[in-house]
Amino acid sequence: MKKYEINKTWQMINDRIKSGEAVVVTAEEIIDIVKKDGPVEAAKQVDVVTTGTFAPMCSSGLFLNFGHSTPKIKASGTWLNNVPAYSGIAAVDCYIGATEPCLDDPLNKVHPGEFNYGGGHVIHDLVAKKQIHLRAIGYGTDCYPNRSIEKKIDLNSISDATLCNPRNCYQNYNCAINMTKKTIYSYMGTLKPLAANANYCSAGSLSPLLNDPYFKTIGLGTKIFLGGGTGYVTWHGTQHSPPAERTEKGVPITPAGTLWLMGDLKQMKPEWLVGVSIQGYGCSMAVGVGIPIPVLNEEMAAFTSVSDEEIFTHIVDYGHDYPKGINKSYGKVSYAELKSGHIQFNGKPIPSVPLSSVVKAREIANILKEWISNGDFLLAEPQFTLSSQ
Repeated sequence: MKKYEINKTWQMINDRIKSGEAVVVTAEEIIDIVKKDGPVEAAKQVDVVTTGTFAPMCSSGLFLNFGHSTPKIKASGTWLNNVPAYSGIAAVDCYIGATEPCLDDPLNKVHPGEFNYGGGHVIHDLVAKKQIHLRAIGYGTDCYPNRSIEKKIDLNSISDATLCNPRNCYQNYNCAINMTKKTIYSYMGTLKPLAANANYCSAGSLSPLLNDPYFKTIGLGTKIFLGGGTGYVTWHGTQHSPPAERTEKGVPITPAGTLWLMGDLKQMKPEWLVGVSIQGYGCSMAVGVGIPIPVLNEEMAAFTSVSDEEIFTHIVDYGHDYPKGINKSYGKVSYAELKSGHIQFNGKPIPSVPLSSVVKAREIANILKEWISNGDFLLAEPQFTLSSQ
């Protein structure tokens, strides 16, 4: 077992938070501290590093219980603002996914496959305390004889609303280009022909899983900022795939780990759960997530000090290769290059455009920093950490 000069425990750090003595910095601030003083001294100085990301996260959704009617109903079909929700759970429970489109979206009537409103917008409207039209049908049983109901609901009128996101916080992601001769509309945004632009989706040095690349501190029960409230890591996310390719600092160069996240919608805020419509792709939801990383030793200080210049991703063709499942890279690019607004590709500069917001990611990291510094947010040691290999 490797020995470190600095060894803190989770309890030691939480005791410092409770006493108001904890030193908390953001993932951007720790970079200069480690560069100036080294990881050992940084681990002595700093207790917690906060991270943040805000971007479309399609694999997100909401479990809600909309309450019994009189007479009672066992819903077999449910619609929220005419967006279908899955009802094969129990009598009045349902799950609405962020990418489920509205059945009568006017945009879809004019441009088939285009949607302005979907599940992510319903979730945003609920957390914004707006009323939602609910319609449910049932097939009728002795104990649940009702066959249909319609009513208005809002976040105050329902007893349970649990955000449940099966795949959030991708640990790195592709840089998307389009090598074909026609414009491509994808979940990575609009990609112009012949690699005329490059789109990416990560907060880089602020991104949670890039600051703990081996999941040394993240696992079941990790307490996080989720949608403006408190949430938890409840499992590894779907498509969780620890990478074969890493940088010298251990940072994945390909899409890798993911998180399954849950939290109480009633404590969240609409500015951190925003329904979005992506041209030619459909609906999604932008989700704000922030994870505190405890600086248990100099290893964690070094991990959290990763800069945009040290984080790389592959350039992938979404016009031909990606849809066909072809795993081909057109080179690597750093997040420092991507964030500069242009990258060099085939000997010429092309615009690089983020789908994630670094400004909002920075705001999340600072909010989490404030919560911890004020003693309002304690760290939660995971029951087990997630797989990194």
